[in-house]
Formats: sequence, C-alpha cells, structure tokens
Amino acid sequence: MAAIETKQLVKTYGRVKVVKGIDLSVQRGEIFGFLGRNGAGKSTFINMLTGIIHPSAGSFSLLGMAGVTDEVKKRIGVMPDYTSFDSSMTGISYLKFLSEVSGKKASTERCLDVLKIVGLETDVNKKVAKYSFGMKKKLGIAQAIIHDPELIFLDEPTSGLDAESIVHIHTLIRELHQQGKTLFMTSHNLDEVEKLCSRIAIMKEGQIVKIGSMDELRSFYQSRIVVKIKHGSIPAAEEARLTQWLEGAGKDVEIEDRYLHITVEQEKKIAEIIRACHECKVDVYRVEVEEPSLEEIFLDEQQNTHQG
Repeated sequence: MAAIETKQLVKTYGRVKVVKGIDLSVQRGEIFGFLGRNGAGKSTFINMLTGIIHPSAGSFSLLGMAGVTDEVKKRIGVMPDYTSFDSSMTGISYLKFLSEVSGKKASTERCLDVLKIVGLETDVNKKVAKYSFGMKKKLGIAQAIIHDPELIFLDEPTSGLDAESIVHIHTLIRELHQQGKTLFMTSHNLDEVEKLCSRIAIMKEGQIVKIGSMDELRSFYQSRIVVKIKHGSIPAAEEARLTQWLEGAGKDVEIEDRYLHITVEQEKKIAEIIRACHECKVDVYRVEVEEPSLEEIFLDEQQNTHQG
C-alpha cells in the first residue's frame, strides 16, 4: 500500500491551473524528494495533500485513506511555515498545546524528548518570539514528529540552519527512516536531497517532468561518462597500441604519467578499457567515474523544459 497516491490532482485559481493533473505514488518507507523552482506548484501540491486547501479536481489518498480525515491527521506530521507559530508561548508549551488540539496529547516528558531530538533542549522555556529563524525550523520539525506519525511532510527542513544543525537534522531524518517512517521533503539544497532521498520528483510549471531514483535519473541524463584511471607504467612497445585502442573506444583521451582520462558513451566501455590495459601489460590501480549530480540533472531539466 502506498503512503501517498494521487490521481490527476488539479488545482486552479480562476483561469490559472497551478497544478496540472499529477499522478504520483510514494511507497511506505521512502524518503521522497520533491523539487522545483519557486512558482512550480510544489507548495500548492503539498497544501492539498495536508488539507490546507482543497483540490479543484482529481483525488488522493494518504496511508490508504481518501483525503485528509481526522484519522489521517493523527497519522501524519506536517512541518509548518515558521510564521504560523504562536510567539507568546514557550517551545514546550507550544508543543503541548499542539498535541492536545491534534487529539494525541503528549506528556511533558515526550515534549522534552522531542525538543532534545531536534536540538532545542536548552531553549524549552524560551518564548518562541525570541527564537531565531533556525530555531523555529527545529520547532517546526518537532511539531511534525511530536505525535509519532507514520508519514511526515518536511518543507525545507534545513534552510537557514548552521552546518552543525544541518548534520543533526540529516541524522534525525535517517533515524526516522530507519524506524519505518515515510518522509516527503522539499529542499533547495540539491546535495541534501541527493544524499537523503530514495526517489526524487522534479516539478515544472505544475507538472512532474521527471521522477526516479538517482541511478534512474542519471541513466536517463547520462549521455557521456568521464572515466579517470590510475595506472602503472605503460611499456614503450605497447603505448601506440593502447592509445589507438582508447581513441577508438571514446573521445577526449588524455594519457599522463600515472593517469589516463577518457570520455565514453556507454558504461560497458569501462570494462573494455580495463581489459585493454591488461592486454597492453598496464596495471590498473583505481578507476573513478564522474556521474552527473542532481544539480546538473535539475538544471538540465529546467533548461530543456523551458526550450520545449
């Protein structure tokens, strides 16, 4: 059973269609990354899934239940926009209040534990009005997990945080994943998404234009593979033969004293290059393959969609 399932989900404002018939399935136990530039429709899509706004057409289910019912609300966690906090409350009083209104009242001990988990253990009695932007981000994550939900929506969970806090939140996300939670997260930090997420969707102008694991996205976009090989000495009698073979296998061939570089179009060529080195009595010590990053894939998709 999918954690999230949408069928032709649409949202329009007047004559403007912001979300254009999205079909999406997120499996239980995934960390799912949702990417798109500002204005792509990400927030509108998530706001429909979390019950903030109603779809104009289409349907969706969360944890096998249609729509956002009271039962669903007890089983999902949502990281809110930091501006929605009651600044007159302390961190712990705010969490206790939210747990009461959500129908799953949390004990003081549970609230303290969660604030410690997100790194706010020394600020539990400080008023939210005095929280920094980063602290409010952490409080938002605490709000999302206070009732131990099965499905968690995280919107830009590490933006505005310092490096130490980012590492802390990444560890927390991995721990939640290990507990069997499903996490649906947006982020402008593409390196973060690449490291954490099992699958990724890229949204552009209200539509999902690409979806898959990093390996699947790389396979789709990888028209060239840059290979760097650390090798032993090349016998003088074999140098011309090896060079000729490499130039026939790929392009941009560079042979240095201990390294050779070559660009190929097919992954199977890498094995052939290694065999050619052995045939030419050249020891191979290390093979490095440069793969496209998520940032390169994302920017390429944005450019291609714009041109299309």
